[in-house]
Amino acid sequence: MDFAVLIIFLPTCFFISITPGMCMTLALTLGMSIGVRRTMWMMYGELLGVAVVAVAAVLGVAALMLKFPAIFSVFKIVGALYLAYLAVQMWLSKGKMAISHNREMTSTASRKGLFMQGVITAIANPKGWAFMISLLPPFINPEKPIAVQLTFLVAIILVSEFMCMMLYATGGKSLGLLLAKAENVRLMNRISGTLMMGVALWLAFG
Repeated sequence: MDFAVLIIFLPTCFFISITPGMCMTLALTLGMSIGVRRTMWMMYGELLGVAVVAVAAVLGVAALMLKFPAIFSVFKIVGALYLAYLAVQMWLSKGKMAISHNREMTSTASRKGLFMQGVITAIANPKGWAFMISLLPPFINPEKPIAVQLTFLVAIILVSEFMCMMLYATGGKSLGLLLAKAENVRLMNRISGTLMMGVALWLAFG
């Protein structure tokens, strides 16, 4: 990996990651409702999804996915319906991710469920595919081992994504604690639910 390429890729990658998007909004929402520690399971899933999209974009699988948009539609519909269901539950202060009035985080949101939520959101995000298709290939030198370059670039992307999601989730947790101190737990659940519904609509129609 050339140093000049790295100097350009690092800030570009971080700027794209820190920009509010579907996954960052989800991290913020879950940070508010279930805390940073449990939100990390969603982050792990999202990172796996991002890695799959990045590798697929370079290997040309993305071209096939774009040629058959029905594949996207399946992921988008399933993911959007699940997020919309969670949003309604949170708005009603019920379900796995809502916060109770005594400020105890519910533990019924399974790690597997959070992980799969992250995977589906990342893979079903058309803008993520478009970003990877446009960003990664120009930084790949065909005269050098592609596997090594791809591993290095994807590692940078994942570190950047994780750092930014942690920032969003931590901000969400801080906002949640502030609202809880003001005895506005129901308001916090409704804010979280509204944000979650926004992500669902974004996934469905984005």
